[in-house]
Amino acid sequence: MSFEPKMRLTAGLKQSLVITPQLKHAIKILQLSRADLEQLVTEEMEQNPTLEELSVGQEDFEAERDAATPDDRMGEVVDPTLHEAEAPAKDEATEVAGDQNLGDINWEEYLSDYAANTSHGSLSAGSGGDFDEDKRPSLENTLSRSSSLADHLTWQLRMGDFTSDEREVGDVFIGNVDENGRLQISLEDAAFEAGVDNETALGILERMQAFEPPGVLARSLEECLLIQLDQKDLEEPLRSHARAIVRDHLSLVEGKRFDKLAKQLQIRKEEVVDAVKVIASLEPKPGRDFIDEEVRYVTPDVYVYKMDGEFVVTLNDDGLPKLRVSNSYRRLLSDGEGASEAKNYIREKLSSAQWLIRSIHQRQGTLYKVTNSIVRFQSAFFDEGVKALRPLVLKDVAQDIEMHESTVSRATANKYVHTPQGTFELKYFFTSSIRSSSGEGVSAESVKEKIKKIIESEDSRRPYSDQHIAETLAADSIEIARRTVAKYRELMGILPSSKRRQVS
Repeated sequence: MSFEPKMRLTAGLKQSLVITPQLKHAIKILQLSRADLEQLVTEEMEQNPTLEELSVGQEDFEAERDAATPDDRMGEVVDPTLHEAEAPAKDEATEVAGDQNLGDINWEEYLSDYAANTSHGSLSAGSGGDFDEDKRPSLENTLSRSSSLADHLTWQLRMGDFTSDEREVGDVFIGNVDENGRLQISLEDAAFEAGVDNETALGILERMQAFEPPGVLARSLEECLLIQLDQKDLEEPLRSHARAIVRDHLSLVEGKRFDKLAKQLQIRKEEVVDAVKVIASLEPKPGRDFIDEEVRYVTPDVYVYKMDGEFVVTLNDDGLPKLRVSNSYRRLLSDGEGASEAKNYIREKLSSAQWLIRSIHQRQGTLYKVTNSIVRFQSAFFDEGVKALRPLVLKDVAQDIEMHESTVSRATANKYVHTPQGTFELKYFFTSSIRSSSGEGVSAESVKEKIKKIIESEDSRRPYSDQHIAETLAADSIEIARRTVAKYRELMGILPSSKRRQVS
C-alpha cells in the first residue's frame, strides 16, 4: 500500500510587518544628527521643486492664521500642508513693468564695467566713501590655508645652502615624513630612490635635521630627542646625563625608576631628576603644531532652562528651514489640463514633500518627548552635576513615553542638549548601575567622577593605587573591585600610580 503526495493551493490570512520606503525614510530622519538633517533638507529642496521655504513674513502670517484656527489639534503631528494659505499673487502689471525695466539695462556695458572695476587692484584701506560692493575681491581671493609641515620643510630646503642635486635628495626625505615629523623611509631606500650613495644621503639628512621644528626628520624617538638636546644650550654634565638616559634608559624614565637610573649611571638621584626634567621639556612629535585638525562644532538640538524653579525643554529650530508644499504645483495638479506624465511627476514629488515635512515634525516631537522624560529622571543632575547622575536605561524612558526602546535609541543618537551643567550628548544620561552597600543604584558616570576627584587630591609624590581608591569608595558605600577602578581610570585617560608619581 503506497501513498502518493498531492499538491494543492490554500488561501489564508496572516499579519506581517512590512517596512515601506517612506517608513525607512522617517526612521533615517529620526536618527540623523542636526548637521546631517540640515544637509538632507537642502538636498531635498534642490531635487524637489514642490518644496518651498517659508520666509519671515510668511511665517508670521501662518502663525496668525493658525492662532485664529479653532480646530487646531494641540500635541498632534499633523500634515503641515493641510491649512496652508494661498500665496498672494503679484500684480501682473507690476511684473510686466519690472521686466521692461530689466530690458532697459545695457547688460554688455554693465559686465564690461564690472570686469574693469574688479581687475585693477583691490580696495585701499582708506577708501572710505569710495567703497563699492562690486569692487571687493572675490571670496576665493581672500581665503588662505595654513602651511603644512611638508611646505615648511620644502621652504627651508629651498632657502638653504643646497645644490639642485641635494634638493632632489631632500625632496625624497620630505616626501616620506609623517604628520608627527618622523622619517618613514630608511636611509638606504632613500639613497636608492634618489640615485646617490648612502654616505651622501646621510650627510644631507644630518644637515636637514637642523631644520625647524627641532627634532624633525628623525628616524626614531631617541634620535628625535637627541637632536633637540644637541640644539639646547646645556651645561655639562647635565647634557651628558640627559643624552645617556635618552640613548639607553628611556624605559626606566617611563616607569619612574629614578633610583635604578642613578645606580646604573653611577650619579646622584638629584642629577637624574634634573636630567629627566630637561627630557620632559622636549617635543616627541615635532610636527604636532602643523597637524590641521578639523574643529568640530556642536550645535545643541535641545535647550534645557530653569525657569521659576522648574526645568523647561525647548527645541532648537534655528537653522532648520520652515518647509511647506508649493501651492502653485498643487493648483497645477488640480487643473484639468496638462499631460498625465507631468501630473504623475508632480503627484510623486508632492507626496515626497509631504512625507518629508511630516517626518521632520515627527522627529522633533519625539525628540521633545524623550528629552522631557530624561529631565524628569535626571532632575538632580541639572541642579548638582555629574555626582547626582542616577542610573538610567533606554527601557525606563521608553516605558515613560510609551514608545519602543529602538525609537528612543534612534532619537538620542547624535543629538546634543544644552543644560545648566554644560552641553552633553543625550546618550550621556543613560548609564549603567552600580549597587552601593546601602542597596541603592549609583551611576557609573558618578563613580568615574568620584575616582577623578580622589586622584586630583592625591600627593603627586605618593599617588594612590587602584586598591586604595577602591577602599576609599567602599568607605563611601560604593563597593567596586580594584580591576573596575583600573578600567574606569583607563577610560578617563588617567595613568596608573607608577606613572603618575613625581619626584619633586
